[in-house]
Amino acid sequence: MTTNKRIILVLIGLIAAGLLLAYGYVWVTLHVSYSEGERAGYLQKFSKRGWVCKTWEGEIMLTTLPGTIPEKFLFTVRDEDVAKQFMAATGKRVLLSYAQHKGVPTSCFGETDYYAEKVQLSQ
Repeated sequence: MTTNKRIILVLIGLIAAGLLLAYGYVWVTLHVSYSEGERAGYLQKFSKRGWVCKTWEGEIMLTTLPGTIPEKFLFTVRDEDVAKQFMAATGKRVLLSYAQHKGVPTSCFGETDYYAEKVQLSQ
């Protein structure tokens, strides 16, 4: 085997290893959650947006006590069926279950760290 062929094979191997590492990193950030929880509030806004990568983004207004300034909670939805449930609940009080995924490398997976997994109407 010539030296040029060896160099090319080593370069191909390094590129393949780099791609595998990048794929592994993205997989871990999307499938292993940093934290999980629930938030309750009024679903203020929910829309599909983005220039190239369209993602479902929403915001709920959290109120702790009547008369206090509400806090916004921004979230992303990756599942189309869950997105349909959110569309039907716009303007209503909801309870959403979420998982926080830190370190996701691009906004093509969502603009926030918080990925809503389930929604239900709240009283």
